[in-house]
Amino acid sequence: MFDGRDPLYVQIADQIRQDVLSGALEAEEQVMSTTQYATTFRINPATAAKAFGELVDEGVLYKRRGVGMFVAPGAREKLRAERRDSFFADVVDPMMEQARLLGIDVDEVVARLRATATDTPQAGAR
Repeated sequence: MFDGRDPLYVQIADQIRQDVLSGALEAEEQVMSTTQYATTFRINPATAAKAFGELVDEGVLYKRRGVGMFVAPGAREKLRAERRDSFFADVVDPMMEQARLLGIDVDEVVARLRATATDTPQAGAR
């Protein structure tokens, strides 16, 4: 499951962020404890704790003393807003720059995007 180049704690945090974004984890839903996470994925508990700490600092998770970690209210919307901003900066802006360099009209780009969206399974699904 975790085999990327990023440090393991970053991969864990990214997976939890993805679960929140996809709706696999809902607001106020309890997540596995760091001990459970470490046991399930056979990792050091300190690594899991570092990932969870990062998510708490970001406002994605919060801790209920003596109960456990939970998905923060509004976490999905917060992550969506962050990802939306980076999507435009990392994907759309460079794409449009390439289109300009290649002489592709904005209307042609939009038409292709619309065609792709209607051909893609789950187009418009949220």
